[in-house]
Amino acid sequence: MFFKEYAIIDSYNINQTTMSYDFNPLKKQLANTEDWLKKEFSQIRTGQASPQVLDSVKVEIYGAPMSIKELASVVIEGARTLRISPWEKSQAKDIEKAITVANLGLSVVVDDQGLRVIFPELTSDRRKEFAKMAKDKSEEAKKQVRGHRDVVIKDLQEKEKTGGYGKDEIFRLKNETQKMVDEANKKIDGYYEKKEKEVLS
Repeated sequence: MFFKEYAIIDSYNINQTTMSYDFNPLKKQLANTEDWLKKEFSQIRTGQASPQVLDSVKVEIYGAPMSIKELASVVIEGARTLRISPWEKSQAKDIEKAITVANLGLSVVVDDQGLRVIFPELTSDRRKEFAKMAKDKSEEAKKQVRGHRDVVIKDLQEKEKTGGYGKDEIFRLKNETQKMVDEANKKIDGYYEKKEKEVLS
């Protein structure tokens, strides 16, 4: 009798193990989307000087695109001013050109210390434009999240068809997936609301 009961329990544990699902790929993808959105938001201007705005700028040096951080130190000099100090002063003009071409709405002045990047006061229309840009980025992030969710749901449906998972287990796993998706979307909304406030205030 003992061995029979043990066999039943052991069989149950095996079945429970086979029904476990690896959510780590989904968690990693959701984290990557969150990181992507934060990076995109950091490059949207507010009324304050921010070094992150320059992250997307690429400077052509010896035929290769390089970031400003690779060529100089960047510090906040004032409320609406950044100071860029190139490691090689001869590259100041190349950096100035790259910032101008990037069309970020910034003013650049080259002096004997390097460059001063001035963030002009944003007009009302410009603020609305940047707020809309932030909204578009948040919608793109949610689109990415939906794509990640759809991959998992499709995988679960395939597993249900092959008989490896019962309907109740599939229902539970789909709910768990949706909870992670809802949490990711909640974070996206929070990042957007914060960015919108920064841009419009």
